[in-house]
Amino acid sequence: MDRRSFLKTSALGGTAAAATTLAAPAIAQGNITWRMVTTWPKNFPGLGIGAQRLADRITAATDGALTVQLFAAGEMVPPLQALDAVIDQTAEMSHGAAYYWQNKSVALSFFTGVPFGMTSRELTAWVRHMGGQEIWDDIYDQFGLQGFLSGDTGTQTGGWFRNELAGVEDIQGLRFRTPGLGGQVWQKIGASVTNMAAGEIFAALQSGALDAAEFVGPYNDLALGFHQVCKHYYAANDPRALQTLVNDHGVTLHSSFPDSILEGAAKAAAEIITELRDSSDPLVKRTTESFIEALNIVRQKTEGTDAGYVAAREKYFKI
Repeated sequence: MDRRSFLKTSALGGTAAAATTLAAPAIAQGNITWRMVTTWPKNFPGLGIGAQRLADRITAATDGALTVQLFAAGEMVPPLQALDAVIDQTAEMSHGAAYYWQNKSVALSFFTGVPFGMTSRELTAWVRHMGGQEIWDDIYDQFGLQGFLSGDTGTQTGGWFRNELAGVEDIQGLRFRTPGLGGQVWQKIGASVTNMAAGEIFAALQSGALDAAEFVGPYNDLALGFHQVCKHYYAANDPRALQTLVNDHGVTLHSSFPDSILEGAAKAAAEIITELRDSSDPLVKRTTESFIEALNIVRQKTEGTDAGYVAAREKYFKI
């Protein structure tokens, strides 16, 4: 697989509670208001704005009969408690990344990003047309929720580092913010991994509590200010924001990680996914098997057709 495929694709999942969680007074008045809590800072570019657009579209589509009121991270509940707020019926909806909730079921990690896993289009194909949604439904049924895709960052960047990485030896003991199965891979090859909400990362970098952090990509990362602390950015591809980071803020761009890191990460990812396929948890096992089966189908076009097309365009087509 392409070296850059260690970078995971992230699909943002909206989770909506069943209708039974609606408050009786709201129904009696003829209009319903649903509270949507998010993991994103207020007015956060891309992700936070995307959540607001979802809320606005639902409200507009129902002529206000169902009004969705958005609460940014921390306004109602702490960001990483957004799903719990829906389960506890404090809120009716949440908007976040499914791998934030892997403490509920590690199977949820497959619905956001898997190292060396699916691209954005491949993930959408699996969820919508190859059985992924049905499995997702069964996982969330345990909590009385319904999940659905509601936004997509595409392939994410590798992360921000204080120092250039020469090889896997530079990963040892590195305090790194990165979630999901990707976080498990980094931990397996030697990093000390933690997860924290977007709005908390900069302060942790600035204080020295973190040595490195991965979030989404240049557009979001520029807004979060990571470049003020870390100057080495790996495998970035979000052109306008990337130009600003390089030209205006002196960030050094690295198009890929060293081979020893990629090779070690690929081996670790395969081991983790194999362990999940053999899990005693039926839903984890079923999710993993479905993901692997779908990946082995959809990757044929991506690697057999798209990769060659992009390589030829990059080499020969200049306008």
